[in-house]
Amino acid sequence: MSEPSSEARFVYMTAGSPEEARAIGRVLVEERLAACANVLPGMTSIYWWEGAAQEDTEAVLIAKTTAALVDRLAARVVQLHSYDCPCVVALPITGGHAPYLDWIGRETARV
Repeated sequence: MSEPSSEARFVYMTAGSPEEARAIGRVLVEERLAACANVLPGMTSIYWWEGAAQEDTEAVLIAKTTAALVDRLAARVVQLHSYDCPCVVALPITGGHAPYLDWIGRETARV
C-alpha cells in the first residue's frame, strides 16, 4: 500500500436510474474528468425533500479523479443530472495500490 495520497479522490454521486448514472459516468470518463466510473444499481435512499420523508430506488455512481478536477467534475454532473440538487461529494483517498493511484492521475491529466 502506498502512503496517503493528497491528490486522488472518490466522488460519490447518486442518480435516479442506472441508465442515468451510466450516461453521466460515460461523459465524465470521455471528457477525462474521471479515470473510471462505477455504477452500483438498486440502492434504496431514504431522505428528507420538500418537507417530507421520501424513499426511492437510485443508483450509486463513484468516479475516481484528482483533487484538481473535483470542482469541474461536480459542475459537469450538475449540468447533466436530472435532479434539482444532486448528491456530488468528494472523498479523499488516504492510501492504496500506488500504481492504481498513479493511473488515476495519468488518465485525468489529459484534460
